[in-house]
Amino acid sequence: MTKTITIAHGNGGQENNELIKELFYKHFENDILSKSEDAAVIEDGKLAFTTDSFTVSPLFFAGGDIGKLAVCGTCNDLAMMGAKPKYMTCSVIIEEGFATSELEKIVQSMKQELAINGAIVVSGDTKVVPRGSVDKLFINTTGIGEIEYKGISASNLVRGMSILVSRDVGCHGATIFAAREGIALESTLQTDCASLYPQIKKLLDARIKIVSLRDATRGGVSAVLNEWAKSSDVCIEVDEESIPVLEEVQGICEMLGFEAVDLANEGTFVLGVNKEDEQKALEVLQEAHKSASVIATVSEQYKGKVLLNSSWGTKRFLDLPTGELLPRIC
Repeated sequence: MTKTITIAHGNGGQENNELIKELFYKHFENDILSKSEDAAVIEDGKLAFTTDSFTVSPLFFAGGDIGKLAVCGTCNDLAMMGAKPKYMTCSVIIEEGFATSELEKIVQSMKQELAINGAIVVSGDTKVVPRGSVDKLFINTTGIGEIEYKGISASNLVRGMSILVSRDVGCHGATIFAAREGIALESTLQTDCASLYPQIKKLLDARIKIVSLRDATRGGVSAVLNEWAKSSDVCIEVDEESIPVLEEVQGICEMLGFEAVDLANEGTFVLGVNKEDEQKALEVLQEAHKSASVIATVSEQYKGKVLLNSSWGTKRFLDLPTGELLPRIC
């Protein structure tokens, strides 16, 4: 551990993992927390429980705003544990001088996403701080959901299983960067920010056995795959050509020197299923996004590692992202 906190400690990658495991887990350790899932499973497996804070800059961006992001982020974490979002809290820290008209737009966005999930805000807190004490607006949300499908875990993968991604990757991180830097893109690129429970419900209704499930937020798809490989003690072999990436996102990645699989998403998830469920799961996912793809298989070649196979026949390890990446994207 470093002696001081850096921006890199919030990137969802290697430094973030070290901070959580070497500091917070050391003092808060318990059986529920140690599972490191998107949401805690409590009350004998009946409920999922999660919390998150949102500090995105700018507050408004193509396809969304901090309010939509807050509801989607929290409800999606519940959905990733097979739970239907039910109840949320909403706490806000507002900078003195913030426009009430903008605050109302943000709250209206939250209301719309809550309706999509069938959830309601049941408690909250409001704090106002002097100018310069916070950057305009920070939001914290906590969610409770009723588990409809049990047993989803990052530790369930075994050799022969298939890994799918629900749509093209990296749109949220690329959109935030473009908005932040004032890049005028001649395209329709916008965040993928969306509520994922309706899509998960379709997978459940199709009777697909979900083994592992995770939305690829900070740290992107590479962070999810690395966590799964370590948690399940398997090798995840990725076909690089099968990873769906929009041209606009790829262009921004080339500007930044990043890989699309490292960029944050807010409406894209990674799904692990048995081989026999692969095609049916893909068909369900492609009803929402034609770009949904099978991107990897599970093997035991290099346990705990993610192996990237290129179209040129070369292989390399896909490691956790390190460094600052794009700070304050969620």
